[in-house]
Amino acid sequence: INFFHDHALFVLMMITIMVSYIMTNLFFNKFTYRNLLDGQLIELIWTILPAITLTFIALPSLHLIYILDETNNPLLSIKSMGHQWYWSYEYTDFKPQDFDSYMKTTENFEFRLLEVDNRMVIPFESQIRMLISSTDVIHSWTIPSLGIKVDATPGRLNQMSFLWNRTGLFFGQCSEICGANHSFMPISMESISPNFFMSW
Repeated sequence: INFFHDHALFVLMMITIMVSYIMTNLFFNKFTYRNLLDGQLIELIWTILPAITLTFIALPSLHLIYILDETNNPLLSIKSMGHQWYWSYEYTDFKPQDFDSYMKTTENFEFRLLEVDNRMVIPFESQIRMLISSTDVIHSWTIPSLGIKVDATPGRLNQMSFLWNRTGLFFGQCSEICGANHSFMPISMESISPNFFMSW
């Protein structure tokens, strides 16, 4: 990341210096050429030079995007599958465990349309990789308070990773219209300490 920052800053400084030099010369020279109607050569130059400059910025940027997209040694991988109209989760890193997560009917002291019978549980301060897909139609696995929104598309496995640094209970909902009961497939995630997670 530092290399790309220095590289991009160097290119921007060169552009700034060159444009400043040209503008200064334009302000202070007294030469004019009133019969100049077109300049094919100069137009070719100011089209090709920015294209080359953008290439020098784009190539390291694309390389960096692919590097950042890879999750380095996640502690836990969780697979989430969207169904009409519930979520299922698979934990395979420790002891294999999978369960379905349905919306609960509201009882005392519970959040209406957000509480589920089986919460997804994660350890905090741990790198988590989510693999998200769907079995029927397009869903969207979303937890707004974490800034997470990933589409669950049939036949495609989308990946995202996050690192959460506090305990708590976080709610979300499917945010892609997926049928009649779209508003009744909530997501409930509980973040607990790693010690409690190992005994969960």
